[in-house]
Amino acid sequence: MDVVTLGESMVTFVPTRPGRLADVPSFDRAIGGAESNVACALAALGHATRWVSRVGADGFGDHLLARIADHGVDVSAVHRDPARPTGIYFRTGADRATGAHEVVYYRAGSAASAMSVADVDTAAVRACRVLHLSGITAALSPQCRELLWHLTAPRAGGPLISFDVNFRPALWPERGEAAVLLELARRADLVFVGVDEAEEAWGVTGGAEAIREALPEPEVLVVKDGERGATAFARGPLEGAGADTDTVTPGAPEPAATVGAVTHRVFEPAPRVHVVSTIGAGDAFAAGFLSATLRGLPVRQRLRYGHLAAAAALTAPTDLAAPPGRGHADRLVALDAPAWGRLRLAPGWTQAERAPEEANPT
Repeated sequence: MDVVTLGESMVTFVPTRPGRLADVPSFDRAIGGAESNVACALAALGHATRWVSRVGADGFGDHLLARIADHGVDVSAVHRDPARPTGIYFRTGADRATGAHEVVYYRAGSAASAMSVADVDTAAVRACRVLHLSGITAALSPQCRELLWHLTAPRAGGPLISFDVNFRPALWPERGEAAVLLELARRADLVFVGVDEAEEAWGVTGGAEAIREALPEPEVLVVKDGERGATAFARGPLEGAGADTDTVTPGAPEPAATVGAVTHRVFEPAPRVHVVSTIGAGDAFAAGFLSATLRGLPVRQRLRYGHLAAAAALTAPTDLAAPPGRGHADRLVALDAPAWGRLRLAPGWTQAERAPEEANPT
């Protein structure tokens, strides 16, 4: 496999019209789960992916397996649990960033929360180039947290470990416990984290540089800053990073872990997007960045792929949206800086060879 992801997926109930959960009369059924979202998006981008989890021996479990498999994802390592249910959740149509957004989870005691070192096929998990994990799994149960600790342990010849912090306040009522996410991130090779997440979960303020100080260990750290853009820090050669890349050499005020290596900083602005819903955008960004990483593209292009995949999710109402085709994305990623800055992406842009919302690069 190119990428294996591990984590809980749930059946999602999305309202058929705006309004409070108390007032919405009906819902459409969909699937939701950070790790399966990443696997599905990567499969759409042409990569061999596997999703590892547990679901109940119930109809919702049947639905999840069928839908995720329909996206081209290998689900052969998903266990069925006859004693525990598949998790579900309901949410409003309002954007997650607004006070009108409501979400209600029915996941306590779910099949996925019973994942453990003892019952997960670790050989199937590690049989890949990249293993992608998220902090959501660490919040499900002590045994899930132990499983992540086991999978992120240093291991010769293992896959690259990708970790998306994915801090969810509702899952960490005791905020101090979220410090475990920082420890897990320090054990990964590639980490995704938002500026807002770092502040809320760990109290780290000061932007991307302050987050890098708190997380000097990962070879690549991607700090997302919403509609502004994203910054990547990487150690070692950074081919094709671009003329506006900041290079920090040994002896500069960098964390001790980077002394003896060259650390590069690349910032890439996000294109302007007509946002329908922010749900799933972070997962899509990770998938785009990982896809470009698997292709060996320069870091600046990896960030652009992340932005484009996120834009596909931002312009769709559901958690999971099809990313742009590789040829379409390659053309946009190759734009010069002024043309990239003129991009305007609106709903439907991924379905057109050249959508009217795209700037003409000439």
